[in-house]
Amino acid sequence: MYQKLMPAALLLLAGCSETQETSQSQVVQEQQPSQEIQASQTVSQPEVAAEPGHAEQELIQQELTHQDPGQAYLYINAQKPGVKVMPSGLQFEIIESGEGRSPLATSNVLTHYHGTFVNGDVFDSSVDRGAPAEFPVNRVIAGWTEALQMMKEGDKWRLVLPPEIAYGERGAGGLIPPNTVLVFEVELIEVKG
Repeated sequence: MYQKLMPAALLLLAGCSETQETSQSQVVQEQQPSQEIQASQTVSQPEVAAEPGHAEQELIQQELTHQDPGQAYLYINAQKPGVKVMPSGLQFEIIESGEGRSPLATSNVLTHYHGTFVNGDVFDSSVDRGAPAEFPVNRVIAGWTEALQMMKEGDKWRLVLPPEIAYGERGAGGLIPPNTVLVFEVELIEVKG
């Protein structure tokens, strides 16, 4: 019963595995000197055919939805204006821009977040609890580690994480099933150290 009540902030901290630590260190090693340049890059989606028309896109979306709603969500979200897709699969959209500092992998940060499944069901929210969460950037799931290092204090981003940079094949504490696509709204309130 305790696992069902455990806030995702603890799950985020517990979410590190050897695979995720490897991908986190790869993210840190692959970072470009300018975080602004990295945040402004958009990686295009692989072509399904040669620029599918509207009818073809609907067919693709229907087929993906029947096979895997999470993968369909990733595909559809990546097509939206303002959504940037990183090589790791991280998708983000800037809701509000801040002007503060950006954290390093070794920084502690204070954040507010709201986490949902692709169907909109909330699995955890510091916003709903009314208490922001503080944690080290390099001790959370890989998608958060990557995104936080591109953000500035005052930024509020919408993140969509494929399973590979979330909780992967193991899921998290019975609360998040294996191979689950997750959606977060994250506000970086303060960088501490």
